[in-house]
Amino acid sequence: MINYDLNKIKAVILDVDGVLSSETVGMDSDGEPLRTVNIKDGYVIQLAQKMGLRIVILTGGYAPNIKKRYEYLGVTDIYMKCAVKVNVYDEFLKKYGLSDEEIIYMGDDIPDYEVMKRCGCPCCPADACPEIKAVSIYVSAKEGGKGCCRDVIEQVLRVQGKWLSDERAFGW
Repeated sequence: MINYDLNKIKAVILDVDGVLSSETVGMDSDGEPLRTVNIKDGYVIQLAQKMGLRIVILTGGYAPNIKKRYEYLGVTDIYMKCAVKVNVYDEFLKKYGLSDEEIIYMGDDIPDYEVMKRCGCPCCPADACPEIKAVSIYVSAKEGGKGCCRDVIEQVLRVQGKWLSDERAFGW
């Protein structure tokens, strides 16, 4: 269980490569990455959005299919090509009037480090690098791309009384 007051959480920010997708990415014949997606992560992302929990994608990568995937799930805050993630994080907080304590950030590698040191509840998948595990309040038992996001977001929804709380939970 996450050792943090999850009632404070208003937004969950997720990295893509190594968090929403596995750390090993195939490539097509044009050299474009072929990322995986986890269906259970997808379910909980769309449910969280319906239940008023803001889900945010913050990634250094860029792929139109990633944007399309998360827009389909109801995510409106998708930040791609983020060279320095903490700068985009600051812009996001300012845009919505949020504080660090209201944020979960889930990352897996060094580009996530600065944001994870700032946010209220840093989390990571089981296969995150040692430096990220060291700054995380919670290390999921699930690896990146294999349900770690479902693990974290479901815990938030349960604590906030939004898990299976009405008919919105039973559809896409």
